Amino acid sequence: METIEAHDVVVIGGGPAGLAAALGARRAGAGGVLLLERERTLGGILNQCVHDGFGLFLYKETISGPEYAERLIEDVVREPIKVETGAMVLDLTADRVLRVNSRAGYRLVKAKSVVLAMGCRERTRGMIEIPGTRPAGIFTAGSAQNLVNLQNLRIGNQAVILGSGDIGLIMARRLTFEGVAVKGVFEILPWASGLERNVRQCLMDFGIPLELRSTVVEIRGRDRVESVVVAKVDDRLAPVAGTESVIPCDTLLLSVGLIPENELSKRAGVELSPITGGAVVDQTLMTSAPGIFSCGNVLHIHDVADWASFEGFAAGERAARYAAGERVAGGTVRISAGPNVKYALPQFLTSGAAGVEWSFRVARPLRNVQVLVKGKATEKVYSRKKFGRLLPSELQKIKVRQTVKEDLEVSCHE
Repeated sequence: METIEAHDVVVIGGGPAGLAAALGARRAGAGGVLLLERERTLGGILNQCVHDGFGLFLYKETISGPEYAERLIEDVVREPIKVETGAMVLDLTADRVLRVNSRAGYRLVKAKSVVLAMGCRERTRGMIEIPGTRPAGIFTAGSAQNLVNLQNLRIGNQAVILGSGDIGLIMARRLTFEGVAVKGVFEILPWASGLERNVRQCLMDFGIPLELRSTVVEIRGRDRVESVVVAKVDDRLAPVAGTESVIPCDTLLLSVGLIPENELSKRAGVELSPITGGAVVDQTLMTSAPGIFSCGNVLHIHDVADWASFEGFAAGERAARYAAGERVAGGTVRISAGPNVKYALPQFLTSGAAGVEWSFRVARPLRNVQVLVKGKATEKVYSRKKFGRLLPSELQKIKVRQTVKEDLEVSCHE
């Protein structure tokens, strides 16, 4: 019979959300907190983000990704939190039993509560099905960032970037610093996918063109990328014949979206949202599997690491309360996304809850708008907030202070 190791709270993932979740659990009184990270070091993607822009909300100053990670790690090691790096969670059951393979060997771990903080991964060429040959020189933006920033490698001389996600925008500037000629960034949508500040600071400040409603329709080259063919797209995002142009380059970076890393969530039977790709959660960030919580980029993609950390603190605190026996009683209220809103999170809450804050994203750029949280049955307005401008790249917040006992809709009106 296999021996089972027991802990109050187990956090899976040691990035900005996972580190914060471990701290949140410990500070909320959890006695035994175990943090599992599959890489050799804590910090997650922060370690390769050598640019600044982190910590403005959490630390009230602008620091680099490694500095942000270091501060969180220092806080973790001050607490009696058991940390294991090089620890791969192979399986997670609905009753919170984990199969872990680590430097100490294979073992079973039983948790009173679990926090999922596994982060996300990048979409690849195969996922977006770009025609052409399969030469060297094609990278996701994150893998290129790793090669350049952590391994000090030059990945090419002339680059084209497909997609305007934040990592792609930041890599446009980084490659320019390294002497790589960035021919342009091509985005299939009518607007940039990344933060407006990154468009300005990483492209406009360096004279790098951003071509909207454009995409790569072919990759050419045998051993190494020699050129790409780009074309304009129509309103259905289909390439427009006759608009093709050939751009010579030896490197293609893909910054075409991120996917929450939810394989373990699926193993535990957690309900996933088809919109966010992450778990469906209530106001405590608990998933459909009792005692399993989710936060950070595994829940939904964040544009700012600080928000992922704040979410981690909240998930860790709630996981500690659950481990201590606290339960939230009552029926559930569903929240849906209305006009011009892509998604709102949490997706449900306990009937009678009050003071709940929602994260939401709009489906398209909007100006001079009003966001409403309304009752679906009564049309009662529970909250309203005016915005001068809203962009799909920016995560927004709206709070309902009143008690809620009916299904809600979050909508945005110009």
